[in-house]
Amino acid sequence: MAERDYYEVLGVSRGAALEEIKRAYRQLAFRYHPDYNPDDPDAERKFKELAEAYEILSDQEKRSLYDRYGEVGLKGVRHGGFTSAEDVIQRFFDDIFAGFGGFGDLFGVGVRGGGRGRRGRSRRLRFELELAEAAKGAARTVAYERMEPCEACFGSGVEAGRRREPCRQCHGSGQRETVRGFFRVRTSCSACGGTGDVNRHPCRGCQGSGLTARKRELAINIPAGVEDGMEFVQTGQGDCGPEGGPPGDLHILVRVKPHPLFERRGRDLACRVPLGFPQAVLGTRLAVPTVEGKPHNLDIPKGTAPGSVFRLRGLGMPDLETGRRGDLLVEVTVEVPRRLTAEQRRLIERLGELESAEPGPERKGFLEKVRELFGKGNG
Repeated sequence: MAERDYYEVLGVSRGAALEEIKRAYRQLAFRYHPDYNPDDPDAERKFKELAEAYEILSDQEKRSLYDRYGEVGLKGVRHGGFTSAEDVIQRFFDDIFAGFGGFGDLFGVGVRGGGRGRRGRSRRLRFELELAEAAKGAARTVAYERMEPCEACFGSGVEAGRRREPCRQCHGSGQRETVRGFFRVRTSCSACGGTGDVNRHPCRGCQGSGLTARKRELAINIPAGVEDGMEFVQTGQGDCGPEGGPPGDLHILVRVKPHPLFERRGRDLACRVPLGFPQAVLGTRLAVPTVEGKPHNLDIPKGTAPGSVFRLRGLGMPDLETGRRGDLLVEVTVEVPRRLTAEQRRLIERLGELESAEPGPERKGFLEKVRELFGKGNG
């Protein structure tokens, strides 16, 4: 019997690269697949021959032996052994379609137990802080509910003294297989969810889920400088996974309550301090509140205009990463009284008379510009 030339079988040259060999095999395998050639009794033989040629030429060691010694060099080397076209597909198409995304399952390679060992659900908590707590950090114990293994069935979901039974639909394989022309498609069994077995005697304590709700307490530390809307994750503190799966996480959403005096601007804090008219004119010393609750003395110089801002270094919020503190911005407002006593009115009227006689430099300059403007217009 004449020796076969595997290169000729695949229609490639002896120097062909592996990708070229794969491409040639893929094209010829589609052409000679028995399902596409029902009237050709020789199609299955050609199909097996293509698979054998591909097995040799796609393996570097086998190809090297074949190039040097021909088929004689392959004696004692395990290869071939195909009994049907389906056997060819099962053993080679994973390699042919590697990297094509998802074709492994299509040609019979699947993972059993798709429902087992799933990760538990994550939980979320809302955590409220005062601004002072956000400035110095906070340690709290939070209470919440999470799913944990059922004590009655030890997390199995099966009634005590019972066991899970093989699925009758997939006979315990966890997969259902259908043949669609050239392809043999495997999908997870819908009856058992891909686990291969079913629970016909669910635990009454957890209704077969293997998990029950329990209240837990957890000590958490919120770092200084935390901002409203930040979220912290406590790894592994969420629901336990079904049937021994890893637990989910606990997500803690921080809400910082609005402060009656301070407005946060990044690391800085801002507050408004009202002054009386005499204080703004004559100057004064103020006891300015701080986020820690200790007042800070601030000297207001005489003649301070409304809207002036004084910056107090290092009295703001700490940076979450560096710990460096921002500043406290004190904006001065001047309070104008709406109701006056007779004595207050008399004094203010007298002040107005004096001020009209000798206005301040800004008002004097404004009045001169007005007279100049309207004087030219009237001329």
